[in-house]
Amino acid sequence: MTTTAAPKQPRRTQEQRSSEMRVRLLDATIECLVEFGYAGTTTPRVAERAGVTRGAMVHHFGSKTDLVVAAISHLAQRRTEAAMLEIGRIKDGADSIATMLDFLWELHQGPLFIAAMELWVAGRTDPVLAREMGKVEPFVNNAVLMALSRYVPDEVHRKDARDFLYTAMDALRGILVSSFIEPDPARALRRWGRACAHLRVIAAASLPGIVIAD
Repeated sequence: MTTTAAPKQPRRTQEQRSSEMRVRLLDATIECLVEFGYAGTTTPRVAERAGVTRGAMVHHFGSKTDLVVAAISHLAQRRTEAAMLEIGRIKDGADSIATMLDFLWELHQGPLFIAAMELWVAGRTDPVLAREMGKVEPFVNNAVLMALSRYVPDEVHRKDARDFLYTAMDALRGILVSSFIEPDPARALRRWGRACAHLRVIAAASLPGIVIAD
Protein backbone atom coordinates (compact mmCIF):
# COMPACT_ATOMS: atom_id res chain seq x y z
CA MET A 1 0.00 0.00 0.00
CA THR A 2 1.43 3.34 -1.01
CA THR A 3 0.97 6.55 0.91
CA THR A 4 0.94 10.03 -0.48
CA ALA A 5 3.29 12.38 1.28
CA ALA A 6 1.66 15.51 2.60
CA PRO A 7 2.59 18.56 0.58
CA LYS A 8 5.26 20.66 2.18
CA GLN A 9 4.22 24.03 3.42
CA PRO A 10 6.04 26.83 1.63
CA ARG A 11 8.80 28.35 3.72
CA ARG A 12 8.09 31.76 5.10
CA THR A 13 10.09 34.57 3.62
CA GLN A 14 12.31 36.78 5.73
CA GLU A 15 9.80 39.60 5.26
CA GLN A 16 6.97 37.39 6.57
CA ARG A 17 8.99 36.32 9.60
CA SER A 18 9.92 39.91 10.33
CA SER A 19 6.29 41.03 10.04
CA GLU A 20 5.10 38.23 12.33
CA MET A 21 7.70 39.15 14.95
CA ARG A 22 6.63 42.79 14.87
CA VAL A 23 3.02 41.76 15.46
CA ARG A 24 4.06 39.52 18.37
CA LEU A 25 5.98 42.40 19.93
CA LEU A 26 3.11 44.85 19.46
CA ASP A 27 0.56 42.41 20.86
CA ALA A 28 2.87 41.81 23.82
CA THR A 29 3.14 45.57 24.34
CA ILE A 30 -0.65 45.88 24.54
CA GLU A 31 -0.80 42.97 26.99
CA CYS A 32 1.86 44.60 29.16
CA LEU A 33 0.03 47.93 29.12
CA VAL A 34 -3.06 46.16 30.43
CA GLU A 35 -1.27 44.09 33.06
CA PHE A 36 1.49 46.43 34.24
CA GLY A 37 0.43 49.91 33.12
CA TYR A 38 2.49 52.28 31.01
CA ALA A 39 5.24 52.75 33.60
CA GLY A 40 5.57 48.99 34.02
CA THR A 41 5.73 48.30 30.29
CA THR A 42 9.47 47.90 29.85
CA THR A 43 11.32 46.59 26.82
CA PRO A 44 12.70 43.52 28.69
CA ARG A 45 9.19 42.68 29.87
CA VAL A 46 7.76 43.02 26.37
CA ALA A 47 10.52 40.87 24.88
CA GLU A 48 9.90 38.18 27.49
CA ARG A 49 6.12 38.27 26.89
CA ALA A 50 6.65 38.02 23.11
CA GLY A 51 9.15 35.19 23.51
CA VAL A 52 11.96 36.94 21.65
CA THR A 53 15.46 38.02 22.60
CA ARG A 54 16.26 41.59 23.54
CA GLY A 55 18.53 41.79 20.51
CA ALA A 56 15.73 40.70 18.19
CA MET A 57 13.43 43.30 19.66
CA VAL A 58 16.00 46.09 19.37
CA HIS A 59 16.38 45.16 15.71
CA HIS A 60 12.72 46.15 15.20
CA PHE A 61 12.29 48.84 17.87
CA GLY A 62 15.28 50.72 19.15
CA SER A 63 13.63 52.18 22.23
CA LYS A 64 10.51 52.00 24.36
CA THR A 65 9.23 55.13 22.63
CA ASP A 66 9.62 53.51 19.19
CA LEU A 67 7.84 50.41 20.46
CA VAL A 68 4.93 52.25 22.05
CA VAL A 69 4.46 54.61 19.10
CA ALA A 70 4.13 51.58 16.83
CA ALA A 71 1.81 49.93 19.36
CA ILE A 72 -0.49 52.98 19.23
CA SER A 73 -1.25 52.39 15.55
CA HIS A 74 -1.53 48.65 16.14
CA LEU A 75 -3.95 49.22 19.00
CA ALA A 76 -6.02 51.64 16.89
CA GLN A 77 -6.33 48.99 14.19
CA ARG A 78 -7.47 46.40 16.72
CA ARG A 79 -9.97 48.82 18.26
CA THR A 80 -11.33 49.58 14.78
CA GLU A 81 -11.70 45.87 14.02
CA ALA A 82 -13.41 45.38 17.39
CA ALA A 83 -15.93 48.10 16.57
CA MET A 84 -16.90 46.44 13.30
CA LEU A 85 -17.09 43.02 14.94
CA GLU A 86 -19.07 44.17 17.95
CA ILE A 87 -21.81 45.84 15.92
CA GLY A 88 -22.58 42.45 14.39
CA ARG A 89 -23.22 41.01 17.85
CA ILE A 90 -25.68 43.68 18.94
CA LYS A 91 -29.28 42.67 18.42
CA ASP A 92 -31.21 45.02 16.20
CA GLY A 93 -34.22 46.46 17.99
CA ALA A 94 -36.92 49.03 17.50
CA ASP A 95 -35.09 51.54 19.70
CA SER A 96 -32.11 53.05 17.86
CA ILE A 97 -30.82 54.92 20.93
CA ALA A 98 -30.86 51.76 23.05
CA THR A 99 -28.94 49.96 20.29
CA MET A 100 -26.33 52.71 20.15
CA LEU A 101 -25.84 52.78 23.92
CA ASP A 102 -25.62 48.99 24.20
CA PHE A 103 -23.03 49.00 21.42
CA LEU A 104 -20.91 51.62 23.18
CA TRP A 105 -20.97 49.70 26.46
CA GLU A 106 -19.85 46.44 24.86
CA LEU A 107 -17.21 48.18 22.77
CA HIS A 108 -15.57 49.63 25.88
CA GLN A 109 -15.27 46.32 27.72
CA GLY A 110 -12.05 44.32 27.74
CA PRO A 111 -8.32 44.95 27.40
CA LEU A 112 -8.26 47.19 24.32
CA PHE A 113 -9.96 50.05 26.14
CA ILE A 114 -7.69 49.61 29.17
CA ALA A 115 -4.58 49.76 26.96
CA ALA A 116 -5.90 52.88 25.22
CA MET A 117 -6.59 54.51 28.58
CA GLU A 118 -3.02 53.85 29.72
CA LEU A 119 -1.74 55.62 26.63
CA TRP A 120 -4.15 58.55 26.99
CA VAL A 121 -2.96 59.15 30.55
CA ALA A 122 0.71 58.76 29.61
CA GLY A 123 0.20 61.25 26.79
CA ARG A 124 -0.62 63.97 29.31
CA THR A 125 3.09 64.40 30.05
CA ASP A 126 4.58 62.84 26.90
CA PRO A 127 4.07 65.02 23.81
CA VAL A 128 5.24 62.26 21.47
CA LEU A 129 2.58 59.86 22.70
CA ALA A 130 -0.03 62.61 22.74
CA ARG A 131 0.74 63.50 19.13
CA GLU A 132 0.53 59.88 17.98
CA MET A 133 -2.72 59.24 19.86
CA GLY A 134 -4.13 62.40 18.33
CA LYS A 135 -3.37 61.06 14.87
CA VAL A 136 -5.16 57.72 15.24
CA GLU A 137 -8.09 58.55 17.51
CA PRO A 138 -10.17 60.17 14.71
CA PHE A 139 -9.90 56.95 12.70
CA VAL A 140 -11.18 54.90 15.64
CA ASN A 141 -14.06 57.32 16.19
CA ASN A 142 -14.91 57.18 12.50
CA ALA A 143 -15.03 53.38 12.69
CA VAL A 144 -17.54 53.67 15.55
CA LEU A 145 -19.69 55.99 13.44
CA MET A 146 -19.49 53.65 10.45
CA ALA A 147 -20.50 50.70 12.61
CA LEU A 148 -23.49 52.55 14.02
CA SER A 149 -24.62 53.64 10.55
CA ARG A 150 -25.95 50.10 10.16
CA TYR A 151 -28.76 51.02 12.55
CA VAL A 152 -29.11 54.75 11.93
CA PRO A 153 -27.81 55.07 8.36
CA ASP A 154 -28.65 58.75 7.83
CA GLU A 155 -28.66 60.17 11.33
CA VAL A 156 -25.04 59.42 12.29
CA HIS A 157 -23.89 61.89 9.67
CA ARG A 158 -25.79 64.70 11.36
CA LYS A 159 -23.74 66.92 13.64
CA ASP A 160 -26.27 66.71 16.48
CA ALA A 161 -26.20 62.89 16.32
CA ARG A 162 -22.39 62.82 16.31
CA ASP A 163 -22.31 65.23 19.24
CA PHE A 164 -24.70 62.96 21.14
CA LEU A 165 -22.51 59.95 20.42
CA TYR A 166 -19.36 61.70 21.64
CA THR A 167 -21.15 62.89 24.79
CA ALA A 168 -22.26 59.31 25.47
CA MET A 169 -18.69 58.05 25.00
CA ASP A 170 -17.34 60.75 27.31
CA ALA A 171 -19.82 59.75 30.02
CA LEU A 172 -19.08 56.05 29.61
CA ARG A 173 -15.32 56.49 29.65
CA GLY A 174 -15.53 58.61 32.80
CA ILE A 175 -17.53 55.89 34.54
CA LEU A 176 -15.10 53.16 33.50
CA VAL A 177 -11.95 55.12 34.38
CA SER A 178 -13.29 55.92 37.85
CA SER A 179 -14.14 52.25 38.36
CA PHE A 180 -10.47 51.28 37.93
CA ILE A 181 -9.77 52.69 41.40
CA GLU A 182 -12.23 50.34 43.07
CA PRO A 183 -13.27 47.68 40.54
CA ASP A 184 -16.95 46.82 40.76
CA PRO A 185 -18.44 45.83 37.37
CA ALA A 186 -21.98 45.73 38.74
CA ARG A 187 -21.71 49.27 40.10
CA ALA A 188 -20.20 50.54 36.84
CA LEU A 189 -23.11 49.01 34.94
CA ARG A 190 -25.61 50.61 37.30
CA ARG A 191 -23.96 54.00 36.83
CA TRP A 192 -24.05 53.53 33.06
CA GLY A 193 -27.74 52.66 33.29
CA ARG A 194 -28.36 55.90 35.19
CA ALA A 195 -26.37 57.86 32.59
CA CYS A 196 -28.33 56.17 29.80
CA ALA A 197 -31.61 57.36 31.34
CA HIS A 198 -30.36 60.94 31.16
CA LEU A 199 -28.93 60.43 27.66
CA ARG A 200 -32.30 59.19 26.44
CA VAL A 201 -33.94 62.40 27.69
CA ILE A 202 -31.31 64.42 25.82
CA ALA A 203 -31.83 62.34 22.68
CA ALA A 204 -35.59 62.78 22.77
CA ALA A 205 -35.17 66.55 22.93
CA SER A 206 -32.28 67.02 20.49
CA LEU A 207 -32.48 64.21 17.92
CA PRO A 208 -35.75 64.43 16.01
CA GLY A 209 -36.24 61.52 13.64
CA ILE A 210 -34.26 58.91 15.59
CA VAL A 211 -36.45 56.11 16.92
CA ILE A 212 -36.68 56.07 20.71
CA ALA A 213 -39.00 53.62 22.43
CA ASP A 214 -41.16 54.89 25.28
